[in-house]
Amino acid sequence: MMNQGRTIENQVRHIGGRVALLAGCAAVLSWLGLPDLALAQDAAAQAPTAYRDIPYVGSRNLVWIIAQLHLLLAGFVLGVPIFAWLCEVVGWKSGDKRYDKLAKEFTKLLTSSYATTALFGGILLFLLIGFYPKLMAYLTDIFFPSFLVYCGLFLVETATLYLYWYGWDAMSEGNGKKFHIFLGFLLNVFAFFIMIVPNSWATFQASPVVIAEGTDFERAWAATWNPTWWPVNIHRIIANVVLGGYICGAYAGIRYLSAKSTEERNHYDWMGYVGNFIGVFGLLPLPFAGYWLMREIYQYNQQMGITLMGGFLSWLFILQAMLIGVLFLGSNYYFWMGITHRIPGSEGQYRKPIMAMLIILLMCLAVWMTPHSLVASLEEAQKMGGTHHPLLGVFGVMSAKMTVSNLMVLVTFMSFIMYWRAGKEDTAGWAKVAKSVMGAVLVLAGLAVIVLGVWGYFVPAIIRINYFSTSQVGIVIFVMLTITPLTALLLKSAKTTTEMVWGRMPPRAGYSLVLNAVMVILLMTLMGYARSSSRVHWHVYGVMRDSSQYAFSPALGYAAALMALCTFLFCMLVAFIFWVATMGDKAKAAASAKSSAEPGGIPAMAGGSPSLDGPGTETSEASRQV
Repeated sequence: MMNQGRTIENQVRHIGGRVALLAGCAAVLSWLGLPDLALAQDAAAQAPTAYRDIPYVGSRNLVWIIAQLHLLLAGFVLGVPIFAWLCEVVGWKSGDKRYDKLAKEFTKLLTSSYATTALFGGILLFLLIGFYPKLMAYLTDIFFPSFLVYCGLFLVETATLYLYWYGWDAMSEGNGKKFHIFLGFLLNVFAFFIMIVPNSWATFQASPVVIAEGTDFERAWAATWNPTWWPVNIHRIIANVVLGGYICGAYAGIRYLSAKSTEERNHYDWMGYVGNFIGVFGLLPLPFAGYWLMREIYQYNQQMGITLMGGFLSWLFILQAMLIGVLFLGSNYYFWMGITHRIPGSEGQYRKPIMAMLIILLMCLAVWMTPHSLVASLEEAQKMGGTHHPLLGVFGVMSAKMTVSNLMVLVTFMSFIMYWRAGKEDTAGWAKVAKSVMGAVLVLAGLAVIVLGVWGYFVPAIIRINYFSTSQVGIVIFVMLTITPLTALLLKSAKTTTEMVWGRMPPRAGYSLVLNAVMVILLMTLMGYARSSSRVHWHVYGVMRDSSQYAFSPALGYAAALMALCTFLFCMLVAFIFWVATMGDKAKAAASAKSSAEPGGIPAMAGGSPSLDGPGTETSEASRQV
């Protein structure tokens, strides 16, 4: 019994020791965990972070610059494949190797800028998540299904681009060429969807459509199909073509100015012509797409439309008029120089039409740039009887501006037709009738546009916007669709009287191509600021208010400085991309020059006898003479 009692006592002591150890561990752990528990309680009491900022620079400024650079690079990357593929198709159908070489050179610029675009896109995503976590959480909750779609599209776009570029030489003949052209088609299809998916995220912030019920896919689709989604899609795809065309033209202009051989000058002179043509081809319908977008904004929310066109942002459209006017003048100037320098003997023949078109363009630009309300001192306003000028005030309203913008499009279109027909003589029997019809269509269309513009002063705004302005656009499009095929049919049987000579353009032609590219970049930064600022103090218009310290639209002068900075940075990026893209060409040219300087393209063997070389000596000598 005593032994049993001792055993029980020992067990009780052992159990008591364990309980004491566990109690001590629990006390230590609780003491260590008290700060964490307190912090957890504090964290639960705090609201989630809505905004973060960066000192001195400002979160909004940094996001603004990175987003603008990403959009400009994306516009270039998405616009270039369109006309690169078209050039390849033309070269394949016609058998002209120049077009295939041009398409490959365009694609070379694309591959150099693709990774840079993706880099800036990743930086933008991290900045948005870091600086605007609440907004990004809200957008992710709505658009998460489209995020997955976008990732898939980006993967197949990248794979297709690599196959298209690296398989160019391997798939240059027969069925391989057909497959390569099919890859180019797929590249543009994927690029189109890569463009319109993020457009839905941006347009949702300006014209949101929110449904509380339904599946994730239904909510995402309703938000995607918002009122301004397709107007922005059409406007942006045309703008991308314009941007890509003019930047490729600037690249050709720079290479033309630095060309050292006749072959290089001829090639880059022709490339500059193609780039300018592509830019003008997109520039002509671009104002119509912009008008459609503004019309949809007014229909969605009149206050937003008034903020853009009648509030403090209305001055942006005066700047827009100046930039577009310089762009029209630069494009036409390049066409006119092409007529007078590439076609011998045509300077005197086309001098009067060119002067007439220049006068019309300058008059239209003066009207387009006239503001509705003048910036005047008190004394000047008293003399005028208000802020509206008694004579020039009539040119400050949209009826006048729509009229002159359509006339500028018509003049630019006829400038291109004149360049197209230069140096050719019609031989078709119905040529006189066709030219009479085209002349009548042009004159009647110009008169109709002017009449509708003047009539617009005497009708209600709803009539002018819904009927008169759209009729002016329809008339100009009808002119293009009528005169273009008639001219093509006439030139099919026309006789060439003067061959076009490439490589004779003066240096100012290259400078004008660079100027056009800079104007397009400034124009895109300007309108990006306008669209974003139209939301004023809303992240998502009417749904999520901006409660940060930047809940206001930046002043015009401040915005102009940032737009100029974005333009400068983008030009530097493009210059770097051009430099990288041409490094291989310079190395090949140096290697070719070194090879051609040696007999037969290889070093001569020591003690070798020319008599033992046989016919290869004659071939090498002939190649050196050529």
